[in-house]
Amino acid sequence: MKHLTAALFAVMASPAFAASGPFVSLRNTNFIVLLAFLLFIGILFYFKVPSKIGEILDGRSAAIKSELDEAKALREEAQSLLASYERKQKEVQEQANRIVEAAKEEASLAATAAKADIAASITRRLAAAEEQIASAQAGAIKAVKDQAVVVAVGAAKDVIAAQMDVKGANQLIADAIATVEAKLH
Repeated sequence: MKHLTAALFAVMASPAFAASGPFVSLRNTNFIVLLAFLLFIGILFYFKVPSKIGEILDGRSAAIKSELDEAKALREEAQSLLASYERKQKEVQEQANRIVEAAKEEASLAATAAKADIAASITRRLAAAEEQIASAQAGAIKAVKDQAVVVAVGAAKDVIAAQMDVKGANQLIADAIATVEAKLH
């Protein structure tokens, strides 16, 4: 009621009194508009529209605040996830660097081992070649000696055949038979 009275006094002091004729008359449009406006405001207060609007605005404010809190929580979660992924990326990068270093070391060791294997293979091949050369030399020397023996035997045969007569040949055969009999018994 205090509000209504204060509003009524505020309206009475307004420039609406400047209209022609008495203000409080149903023929004065300003008075009719004022009455309609006050009736409208009264209906709004009767149905508690301002408090309902306040409740709606408070609810909307609470919803916005909860959305902001949720967004803040999601942002913090996203930041922690980002930090976690950055740590994981750094760990993976370090692991990749270690793998690359290990691969380089293994490649270096493999290259060293391959060089050693090649040197050993070359040494073995040189030794095998030297053995083949020595074997070929020994074979050639034996072949030359065998050929020399054959030539010497042939030459001795020719010399003996030229110097030998039948009687000497029979004597040699008899001596050979005697030698064989002596060795067999």
